[in-house]
Amino acid sequence: MSLLLREIALSLDEEESLLPVRVAKELGLDAGAIENLRIVRRGIDARRKNRILRIFNVEFEVCDEEALLHRHDGHPRLQRGRRPDPPTIVSLCRPWKVVVVGMGPAGLFAAWYLARCGAEVTLVERGRCVEQRVRDVKKFRRQGVFDPVSNIAFGEGGAGTFSDGKLTTRVRHPWHRQVLQMLVDCGAPESILIDAKPHVGTDRLRLVLIRFRQMLLDMGVVIRYETRLSGLTIDAGRVIGGIFDDGDELFCDSLVLACGHSARDTYEMLRSAGVAMAAKPFAMGVRVEHPAALIDRIQYGKTRHPRLPTAEYALTWNDPQTGRGVYSFCMCPGGEVVVASSEADSVVVNGMSCLRRDGEMSNSALVVSVRPEDFDGRDPLAGMRFQRSWEHRAFLLGGGRYCAPAQNLMAFLGRGDGPVRSTCLPAVSGADLAEALPPFVVTGLRRALPHFDRRMRGFITAEATLVGIETRTSAPLRILRGNDGQSVSHAGLFPAGEGAGYAGGIMSAALDGINIGEQIIKTVSTGSCR
Repeated sequence: MSLLLREIALSLDEEESLLPVRVAKELGLDAGAIENLRIVRRGIDARRKNRILRIFNVEFEVCDEEALLHRHDGHPRLQRGRRPDPPTIVSLCRPWKVVVVGMGPAGLFAAWYLARCGAEVTLVERGRCVEQRVRDVKKFRRQGVFDPVSNIAFGEGGAGTFSDGKLTTRVRHPWHRQVLQMLVDCGAPESILIDAKPHVGTDRLRLVLIRFRQMLLDMGVVIRYETRLSGLTIDAGRVIGGIFDDGDELFCDSLVLACGHSARDTYEMLRSAGVAMAAKPFAMGVRVEHPAALIDRIQYGKTRHPRLPTAEYALTWNDPQTGRGVYSFCMCPGGEVVVASSEADSVVVNGMSCLRRDGEMSNSALVVSVRPEDFDGRDPLAGMRFQRSWEHRAFLLGGGRYCAPAQNLMAFLGRGDGPVRSTCLPAVSGADLAEALPPFVVTGLRRALPHFDRRMRGFITAEATLVGIETRTSAPLRILRGNDGQSVSHAGLFPAGEGAGYAGGIMSAALDGINIGEQIIKTVSTGSCR
């Protein structure tokens, strides 16, 4: 058994080797009595700029743990250590064929789980392998040559491949720890196991994906790239296979649909097939870029200390006049803004950071909630068309060459002007962003920014640039599924992940993929064999 003590504070200049001393002092023990101490969580407390602290949760052992617990009965931060057993994997006792569509986190982890259970898994991806995808994206960012097959939205790893690689989630799930450990085993930094705000970075994610792919291949998973789902094979209301644009048809017992939120042609195909879907809220806005050093000064009150990460922020405000939420989203410290278009003649932006987060600029989405009534929510595809129309407008406003329209923050607020400085490639083009967004989004941003500046003095500055437009904060619809994970209209079809409307980010999508894998196994008679 071990004990857990939470919220042990060290200053920025104190070494982690002091942790046993701090634990012993708080519990009235000699430092030598603390054995096998390990950090299980660490974070930063920057609420007091004049005394920024590093906060640790630690597990440790002592000779008589029961006596120590009894002596400190009622201690609010001391408890027994908890190391739950990993979830069990049930082996199938009869053959079961599964086609998994999409190689984002939901599809990858669904394929892994099902293969571990003994299913015969074929994993298909409309885009290309990550090595070729990196080259295609580099060509787009350097030359503005858009590839509808391989881009920042489509390809191995999904849209998260070109992101900050955040692994935070509010989802409580028994597989959480195991997913993080699997990522570490595939090359992610071990720090993600203990960081309060873990991230991998786009550069390290690429290595992780290659090793994850090899693990799947070693398990017998068949992987097919440049294979786009174009139809469903249906028998008596049940999905028994998928039809692909190369003319092939794959029959299966279960089909996992983890297509991602940018696969709009897939949404249209599902609608034609009568698959039950419903419109859902999402959000739209811009990316805001500040010098990373400026955000460091705002958040830390000083130039960043070597033991402090590049500063982050999270801002929210609810407009009392409209009831709309306005908030920051997917903040990328020391990162870049990227044009993440998935369709020709459209511009949509996102953020991306490397593991070190050492770029000169930091960026975040600033978005306003969009409601189904804003786009005729009776039609499940109306939100998608709403996004598409504004993305095409942004494309034209940027000059029609996949340049993102951009504007100095002060100019957007009508408070003067300043330079348009951005990391975004292929390029940005100066524009009035009020023409690139719905009026209610423009109004929401202009009303929220002064509130954000009161939270972070200096946020409104001529050093900041707004880049448009951000529209893919989440899927604009939900593919309806029951408690058993299956489509409510088509048995055998298992919608999963962010594109199906059930996740938001790498970690929650991976966990949803495993959840769907578990649901599929429950539909199969497993017996007691293992």
